[in-house]
Amino acid sequence: MYTIASQMEENRMIKRNAHTFHIPVMGTAFTIDTPIRVAKYGVASVISIGDDELCEEMRKHYAPQIGETYEPIEKFADDYRSRRIREYLNLVDKIVKRDFEAIKKLPFGEDNELKKYFDLLPGHSRLKQKYETMLTTEDELKKVQLQQECLDEMEIGGIDVNIMTKLDRNNIDKDGTPLPEEYSDALSAFRGFAKSTLESGIVFSAGFNRRLFAYIEKFADFFPDASGKIKKKIILKVSDYRSSLTQGKFLAKKGVWISEHRIESGLNCGGHAFASEGYLLGPILDEFKQKKAELTDFLYGICSEVLEKKGLKPFSEKPNLEVTVQGGIGTYNEDQFLLNHFDVEGTGWATPFLLVPEATVLDEPTRDSLLKAGKDDLYLSGISPLGVPFNTVRGTASEKQKLDRYENGRPGSPCPKGYLVSNMEFSKKPVCTASIFYQKRKIEDLKNKIEDKKELDDAIMRAVDKACLCEDLAAPALIINALENKRPLVTAVCPGPNLAYFSKIMSFKEMVDHIYGRGNVLNDTYRSNMFISELMMYIDYLSKELKTAVEEQIFEKRKKYFVSFQNNLRDGIEFYKSLVPLVKEESDKYRSEMTNDLAKLKAEFETLVANYNLQPA
Repeated sequence: MYTIASQMEENRMIKRNAHTFHIPVMGTAFTIDTPIRVAKYGVASVISIGDDELCEEMRKHYAPQIGETYEPIEKFADDYRSRRIREYLNLVDKIVKRDFEAIKKLPFGEDNELKKYFDLLPGHSRLKQKYETMLTTEDELKKVQLQQECLDEMEIGGIDVNIMTKLDRNNIDKDGTPLPEEYSDALSAFRGFAKSTLESGIVFSAGFNRRLFAYIEKFADFFPDASGKIKKKIILKVSDYRSSLTQGKFLAKKGVWISEHRIESGLNCGGHAFASEGYLLGPILDEFKQKKAELTDFLYGICSEVLEKKGLKPFSEKPNLEVTVQGGIGTYNEDQFLLNHFDVEGTGWATPFLLVPEATVLDEPTRDSLLKAGKDDLYLSGISPLGVPFNTVRGTASEKQKLDRYENGRPGSPCPKGYLVSNMEFSKKPVCTASIFYQKRKIEDLKNKIEDKKELDDAIMRAVDKACLCEDLAAPALIINALENKRPLVTAVCPGPNLAYFSKIMSFKEMVDHIYGRGNVLNDTYRSNMFISELMMYIDYLSKELKTAVEEQIFEKRKKYFVSFQNNLRDGIEFYKSLVPLVKEESDKYRSEMTNDLAKLKAEFETLVANYNLQPA
């Protein structure tokens, strides 16, 4: 009998015919042109489309390189934000297709880009195996036939895009008149992708946005065509199963299918860290594994019924629902364990690619600082204006600039872009907490409220710690491409803690070979298993949250949250105890170290819980 489980396994193996990893979005600039760099080799990556100004600058940079005339789309022109994003994505699509077709025209048997395409493929890939058979066959007719089959089966890597759904500022025209809601940041960015020539996916990250999700219905490419194919797909980045179920159900009721549920570690990641309530990655993955078929059937039933009611073409067969995972993966064995034990279709590798100039955009001084960064230099900071913990590294140019501004009596940023506005403490409309406007008023407010000098100094430093991420995360693309800019350019960077174990500039091939177990680029720093590392981060996070709650006298108010958090951590620790023997890819010594690390963390955790009298519920 052909079950949903067997269908999923078949789909999983088809997926593994190509690359099993993707390069997730990093910042706004770091992967802004990564598809141009890697999609021609069949590797998928993700562009941030939150910054239309950066997209416009990159189009200005790349258009002449393919003989196109650059026609600027000026700010406040009709629907300028959507059009800037659409035109840049169209250009990326055109460049990638051009480069891919050029590779396919190269001769076999030479050391060229065609050879590189096949060399990069994982060893289990049927396409790679066919290529290697072609290389060794002595039958010339068979060789020519296999060469053509190889060319026919080559695929471009996905050119996906990312929207942080909650960054959805309402906009105004040049006269200050409010624009209709479809011109908001999130909806206009979405429209830019929806109207582009890309046939790829859009990643929704950072939570639920009702008006954005409802807006999807206006674009036919997100529904199955006559053959059942979805031209533009929805990829949902989530931190737990409940999020997938809730958001998936909402979209299914619109007739919209989520093609991929992309699970990310809450803390063991780069950039903004959305700490879950103590839910660890391992148990989350296990829940998806156990309930994937149920989730697929449930959402398919709702979606099919809605499509029929709308008079739209239903799916010709049950669509695939992929589950992928990212956050803190560092070795081939970890990657394989995720693929094989948890039955995920793919993995995301982000932070290490910041040390791969062929794949990401980063100015050399900042990349050099990443090379030298140790575990203590990488930390979960408070620099994001959104008030969300943000993974970064000490000593960036951005950090120096904001402190210099404060010491010179001009704290804060001019806030030229305003994508991260959210605070209304001192204004009737949202402003950014990294702005001059906010910080000037916040410092005066603190001085009026706090008498103790140390307490006041600490509060002021927390306020001025906010960085202009709109500007500083985009800066590397302008610096490295020597693009004109009227404002001073300094870089902020957002690596995950995993960077501590990578300390060399790598070629793209070296990094891919590391992912597929054909090489090793880790440094000599002791590295715990990725699940153990994340557990360590969650215990540290809980410890700091408890300390802050006591200091701010809100412990009792938050106690229910803390009890729930520690219950989930305790369940996670027990899950990992049972998981260790199943890590067959590793040696007995490795599993023993994993067990010892787990025992030490459990003891630390129990001491922490006892000190704050957090009894299990």
